[in-house]
Amino acid sequence: MKFTGFKYERPDFELTKASLEMLLFKLDHCENGDDFMELFNKINKIRNHVKTMSTLCSVRYTIDSSDDFYSSENDYWDEISPMYQELNTRLYKIVCTSKCRKEVEDKIPHAFFKMAECAIKSFDPKLIPDLQIENRLVSRHSKLLASAKIEFDGEIYNLPSIGVKMTDQDRDIRERSTKAKMAWFEANEAEIDDIYDQMVKIRTKMARELGFSNYIELGYLRMSRLDYDAEMVKNYRKQVLKYIVPESMKLFEQQRNNLGLDKLAYYDLNNVFLSGNPKPKGTKDDLVKAANKMYHEMSKETGEFFDVMVNQELFDLESKPNKQGGGYCTDLVDYKVPFIFSNFNGTSGDVDVLTHEAGHALQSYLSMKTITIPECMFPTMESAEIHSMSMEFFAHPWMEYFFKEDANKYYYAHVADAIKFIPYGVLVDHFQHEVYANPECSPKDRKVMWRTLEKQYLPHKDYAGCDILERGCWWFQQGHIFHEPFYYIDYTLAQVCALQFWRRSVEKDPSAWSDYIHICSVGGTKTFLEIVKEAGLKSPFEDGTVEPIIQFVAKYLEQFDISKF
Repeated sequence: MKFTGFKYERPDFELTKASLEMLLFKLDHCENGDDFMELFNKINKIRNHVKTMSTLCSVRYTIDSSDDFYSSENDYWDEISPMYQELNTRLYKIVCTSKCRKEVEDKIPHAFFKMAECAIKSFDPKLIPDLQIENRLVSRHSKLLASAKIEFDGEIYNLPSIGVKMTDQDRDIRERSTKAKMAWFEANEAEIDDIYDQMVKIRTKMARELGFSNYIELGYLRMSRLDYDAEMVKNYRKQVLKYIVPESMKLFEQQRNNLGLDKLAYYDLNNVFLSGNPKPKGTKDDLVKAANKMYHEMSKETGEFFDVMVNQELFDLESKPNKQGGGYCTDLVDYKVPFIFSNFNGTSGDVDVLTHEAGHALQSYLSMKTITIPECMFPTMESAEIHSMSMEFFAHPWMEYFFKEDANKYYYAHVADAIKFIPYGVLVDHFQHEVYANPECSPKDRKVMWRTLEKQYLPHKDYAGCDILERGCWWFQQGHIFHEPFYYIDYTLAQVCALQFWRRSVEKDPSAWSDYIHICSVGGTKTFLEIVKEAGLKSPFEDGTVEPIIQFVAKYLEQFDISKF
């Protein structure tokens, strides 16, 4: 079935609710383990169908936010999803307190019980109006960013497509295009401030209604942090400051020298090489063909998976008007297939999508073969990012298919970017902790918070000549801060894990790939730290994990003379 053929039909909420309530009543009064599992599976089949229809609507809305039908349907799901959340929470309470629990604990993954307990603590029916407000704010923000029209050198760009100009070899083009993008944010600064201010206030209100002092603890519950807490994250941040920030500063200094600049301006940061960044060779179709060849050579599992993606057109890759920015992977549970969304713009990021999002998609594809519980098909996000980021590194041997003579450029840039990224990712997380610990702060205060932390984690940043960035608005570009609070430390934790997989592959560890495939199949049946252990990796939270992998990366990068690229 082609993606355009997947039929969207909004489930009737009242009928669905009635069916679920009948099954939940039976489940609550069930006293036999086998009967309990039969009812549980019937409930999950209904929930999976609802999830599939909601996802189809979301995908089609993000592809074209101006589509009247899917815009209206997206509004509907904004309002109705908290009501489905209430039904899910009733299920969680029944499963966690059932007389049959001991009988079924060997049939339902223990991670489900942990996620259920998080969900129970983080939801109350009285929150439904507030959750609806939050959903509407997220949609308002998404639609605003998707509507961006940026005029540059006689052409009109959206936020993703202007990115290619911001990495141009010509420094003047980089500077002017970056200023054009930031001018759009400055023109919309008041609205963005208002949206985020309302988001912080409504999330804080919900937290206090549940008895929390602020949103931080509720945010951790909503993100299903199953086996670590804010104190462990705080200790991890100390490792990043001690070992990674100094190494990233060396890389930026090397970049400055290579570009022959007195100082590295904010619009130079994405340009590593004097001859220009590595760019993929060919069209979108050429890149998909290269990915197809790569995945067939990589393994039986990846070849089979990518055939399904291509044959069923489970991609929407190119940037276009009214399409939302960024990239993601999601799944259509009824059909047991994933879907990849991105915005190709002619940069190396296009290839990263075909490896990063394909890592998510491979995990989803393998998990859906055997796992039927919605909460366990896809792991919590810090675990999920191990699959995606590790795939970026497992794909290294095939980069000549995409970059041809610029493959070595890509290897250097990709590994160096991994180190440069981690302090930024930790900054995003630290900023959110400060925001939600001080929810009464004004928009201006939040910008000061960001700029203060930015100088700590990213001391190389020089915003001379750009007032909006100097005032602390860089984070306006990071959608996760608005849409999914506390979802960002995940990328940095996963990067430390992915670099360990990369080191094992460089050192020809024969079990690296089999361990990777194994944790893809595990899906969300285990917690983050359990998945790390299953993969034969070390926890990023442990003292002594970060330093050796950073030393290995630094030694690897020394083999490249970037002045010769």
